[in-house]
Amino acid sequence: MGTMRLPVARQSEQYQISPDYVRISTAAALVLGLERGRFFRDAATRCVNLLQNYPEGCWANCTYCGLARERPGLAEENTFIRVGWPLHDTDLVARRIAEHEDAIGRVCIAQVHDKRANDDLVDMTARVRAHSSVLISALVTATLLDRPWLHRFKSAGADIIGIGLDAASEEVFHDSRGRGARGPHDWDYHWEIVRAAREIYGPYHVNCHIVVGLGETDRDLVTLFYRLKSDQVAGYLFSFNPEPGTALGKKPRAPLHRWRRIQLVKHLIENAGLDPEAVGFDRSGTIDRLDVAPETVTEAITSGTPFQTDGCPDREGEVACNRPFGSYRPGEAFRDYPFLPIAEDAVRIRHELRLEQILC
Repeated sequence: MGTMRLPVARQSEQYQISPDYVRISTAAALVLGLERGRFFRDAATRCVNLLQNYPEGCWANCTYCGLARERPGLAEENTFIRVGWPLHDTDLVARRIAEHEDAIGRVCIAQVHDKRANDDLVDMTARVRAHSSVLISALVTATLLDRPWLHRFKSAGADIIGIGLDAASEEVFHDSRGRGARGPHDWDYHWEIVRAAREIYGPYHVNCHIVVGLGETDRDLVTLFYRLKSDQVAGYLFSFNPEPGTALGKKPRAPLHRWRRIQLVKHLIENAGLDPEAVGFDRSGTIDRLDVAPETVTEAITSGTPFQTDGCPDREGEVACNRPFGSYRPGEAFRDYPFLPIAEDAVRIRHELRLEQILC
């Protein structure tokens, strides 16, 4: 018989599973007083991000994800978006949310790919709702869903559905999340669930997560932004940040100037009515021309808004989910700012954009 190598303190986690237990982002745990620490530049999160926990981990096998089925090591030792997710009693978390409700703009409960995930999401959503009136997003695994489940999540208390599309094109989706990655996900079915959720939850109460740096082109991203705007579905950007041990663990991140340009163009599409013809691409699909009035660009940069974290809103429509250090490390350049950039930040952002290379 083999020797048990899992520390005693971790063995109990094999039995601390959802819905009775939940993983919580370190940032949210700090806000709720469940962990100790402080935030750089007071960038405290106003969204409590929760993640289902099962000893088997996640059955999906996304090439970039720290929870991927084939990532080496024990499931409970893996990270998600490169941060720790301490495990806590779900009812304790729900009570702490109620105690800190004035400081919380939203709660987001994320599924993993497991046969228990749908029932448990209903249960966990209801537990949070039983203690407070805080807004709740459900970050779902589309592959597990159909219309009746979407209705059940809404009845339990969720007002927003988030869908991890992640890939900006069908080809990248196949290679990073679908059969090309030995995963269960299908591009067309994800869009079927997006459309169903949009019908049930309403305009801009459905969002798609989009990861920049998985192998897509700028043209893929811009095309997707216009599609989402047409469908009145929000798009939330994430900057790929390689997780050690994953299939893409050694893939470099998108260059900072590319990431900044994508942030800017997305903002102009969504908020300034940017004409598709105003964005030009080279043969590789990279943005090489932006036909926009300089004052429009300056206004966007000065506002800082395009470069803040994309995330679900609070009751006032301000971003609640700011995910501090979700895609970069302290000391590195901010990928997305968890607060409104100040004038000093705006100077740095303009330099990072390298606009002289693309502005007409």
